[in-house]
Amino acid sequence: MIAGLAFYAFAAVLIASAVMVVTSRNPVHSVLYLILAFFNAAALFLIAGAEFLAMILVIVYVGAVAVLFLFVVMMLDIDFVRLRQGFQRYAPIGAVIGGILFLELVFVLGAWQSSGQAPELRLNAMPADVQNTVAIGRVLYTDYVFLFQGAGLVLLVSMIGAIVLTHRDRVQSKRQNIEAQVTRRTQLDMAKVPVGASIGSLGILRPPVPEEKPKVIAHDDDHGHGHGGHH
Repeated sequence: MIAGLAFYAFAAVLIASAVMVVTSRNPVHSVLYLILAFFNAAALFLIAGAEFLAMILVIVYVGAVAVLFLFVVMMLDIDFVRLRQGFQRYAPIGAVIGGILFLELVFVLGAWQSSGQAPELRLNAMPADVQNTVAIGRVLYTDYVFLFQGAGLVLLVSMIGAIVLTHRDRVQSKRQNIEAQVTRRTQLDMAKVPVGASIGSLGILRPPVPEEKPKVIAHDDDHGHGHGGHH
């Protein structure tokens, strides 16, 4: 009874925090809600008996990934107004992609079939000769190895997208202009300069030389003049 109530409580908080991650306008608040979602997911893993996954979720995702996200979001000066400028233009494409993903989820859930031995397996005790970590490793790297690699590719694409969104060219940075170097003139113009011509007559102007201010020499009025008279 207590485990069932705890499961529904943590699940409700997890769903609410996940919704707030997507709907929050402030990215810092989104990361904080993400950390809350990780903690509740870890609690659900503990209730299910997967204590290894719960500890990995807290140590790796909350202690490293989420904290890294928080520092990166707080340190980057992202112009969110500029990022939202093309939202209405790309909204139809996003709606189509979202609809396709929703249909895929419906098809997956519709084709889900529960095993007839599932109720009996839930009542059986866990085997003592196989550790939880060893069992997860066997299943993950044997039966679901291709899905595991696919998840890695999804994370790679998301990392590249984050770099593209936050990368901006700096004005003060100097870059090589290859086109200007290739199309430059390789010939020199020969000009006939008359004898005794000045630089100004040839169109070459020198920059004005700043006038030097005269130095002010401070005279010591007290030198040589005594304040006292002859006695």
